[in-house]
Amino acid sequence: MTHVEAALWERLRAGDESALGDLFDTCEPRVFRHASRLLTSREDAKDAVAIAFFELWRKRSSVRLVDGSPLPWLLTTATNAARNLERSGRRYRALLARAPRSAHADAPVGTDESGILSALNRLPAGERSVVVLSVLEGYPDREVAETLGIPVGTVKSRLSRAKARLRDEMTAMEASWM
Repeated sequence: MTHVEAALWERLRAGDESALGDLFDTCEPRVFRHASRLLTSREDAKDAVAIAFFELWRKRSSVRLVDGSPLPWLLTTATNAARNLERSGRRYRALLARAPRSAHADAPVGTDESGILSALNRLPAGERSVVVLSVLEGYPDREVAETLGIPVGTVKSRLSRAKARLRDEMTAMEASWM
C-alpha cells in the first residue's frame, strides 16, 4: 500500500465518509469485474459491490488488511455477497415455478373511452415509437435518437408530425361528441 492509500485507510477507519468514496473510486472497478465473473446479472454484480463497500464501512474497525490493502477483503466479501444473491435468486425462481398458474390468462382488457390509444395506434410505426419514447416515457430527444438509431432532427420532425396528426384526430373526435 502506498503512503496515500495508508492515509486514506486511516481516514476511513476514523469515520471519514469521503475516504470511503475515494476508496470506492479506487477499488470499485476491480471488485465489479470480480463480481461480474461470479454472477450472470449485471445488476446483481452491482449489488454485490455495494454490499461489499457497505460491509467495509460497517466493519471498518475490524477489517484485516492484506499487505496493507483492503482490496482482498473487499473481493472476499463481494464473493460471499454474490453467493448469497445467487442463492436468493434460485429460491425466488423456485418459488415462482411452484406458484399456481391460471389456465387461461388473457391480456388485460380496458376501454379507451377517449380514443387516444386508437389514435396513437393509427400513427405510422416510426412516429408512434418517437411519441412513446419521447412523450409517454419522457426520454430526451438525443436518447430517443440513439435508441431508434436515427438522427435527432428526424426525432424532432417525426414528433412534430405525430403531434399534428394526433391533434387533428382529437379535434375530430371532440367534434363528434357534440
